[in-house]
Amino acid sequence: MKILVVDDEQDVQVLFQQRFRKEIKSGEMQFDFAFSGEDAIKYLNEHEQEAVLILSDINMPGMSGLELLGHIKQKYLKPPPIVMMITAYGDAENYNMAKQLGADDFLTKPVDFNLLKEKLKPISQ
Repeated sequence: MKILVVDDEQDVQVLFQQRFRKEIKSGEMQFDFAFSGEDAIKYLNEHEQEAVLILSDINMPGMSGLELLGHIKQKYLKPPPIVMMITAYGDAENYNMAKQLGADDFLTKPVDFNLLKEKLKPISQ
């Protein structure tokens, strides 16, 4: 399963690679990273149907994760990628807006990687 992680904090790449070392080594999961909403759009245009799951931060400079979510849900329909939003703010406004735009799930920072792995199990099988 290919997963695109979108976050303006570049240290998330090392964090995900450490936390999913076993899954990456076995080939069960492959991670690609974009460090802005604009980079994510560029990636999706070049690799349109590769990412099965997109994990996106909400608060990023430039294009926000919510803007990215709206773009993804409008443009990438066959098959639509699963989009999980990640934010440091677990407030109802962001949650409601993400759900309204079509987010499939919602996680708060710091990411609970055990919970994330549980959520990914049914998707990866």
